[in-house]
Amino acid sequence: MRLEGKTAIVTGAGSGFGAGIAKRFLEEGAKVMIADINETNAKAVAHEFGGLAQRVDVANGPSVNDMVDRAIAEFGHVDILVNNAGVTHLPNAMELVSEDDFDRVFAVNCKSVYLTARALVPHFKSRKAGNILNVASTAGVSPRPRLNWYNSSKGWMNTATRAMAVELAPEGIRVNAINPVAGDTPLLPSFLGDDTPEMRAKFLSTIPIGRFSTPEDMANAALYLCSDEASMVTGVCMQVDGGRCI
Repeated sequence: MRLEGKTAIVTGAGSGFGAGIAKRFLEEGAKVMIADINETNAKAVAHEFGGLAQRVDVANGPSVNDMVDRAIAEFGHVDILVNNAGVTHLPNAMELVSEDDFDRVFAVNCKSVYLTARALVPHFKSRKAGNILNVASTAGVSPRPRLNWYNSSKGWMNTATRAMAVELAPEGIRVNAINPVAGDTPLLPSFLGDDTPEMRAKFLSTIPIGRFSTPEDMANAALYLCSDEASMVTGVCMQVDGGRCI
């Protein structure tokens, strides 16, 4: 029960890594808001594991404000925020990615971090405590061709994590990130472009441990970084990648 008495918001928790993180946090004693743009998925995860389902568009300020306001109203306070919601564009030459796809990637992956900070950091400051975990990607550490603007958005998240950490540390607020390698989640076909056994084998050949990551892998890393065991850890962008970035 490493999060007993804690409360958390996990965005993009209706599937994939977010659902895995929410499940583990609940198992470890936290009260968790399972936030997702797909309300049906959020409710399904909450029904299966517990937690409070909430629809949110993380790229929309009023929607993010409603999420934070409800979490504080239901839980009394918020201890942990996991910015997990993310999207990608299909693999393509950088100059051929549409402007709409570019805007969507940066709105969901980057603007969301600003919007959640704007909504929740004042609450954290008032309590002189808080914990933010940003879910970036190995794409932001070791970029791959044809995912240029997705790579860039995740690199932005890593830089934002460090900038937030150094500014918020005196306020008692820790900010870290995890950099997952691709997992067998709903986003995988978008990364691969052509989800075939051959493409999967090609991708797996770049991961020394030899497998895709799992929601459990991310949940374990998130649990440590968001627990009191990591009370001296801030500004860390942890690679959870089976050695891909070595």
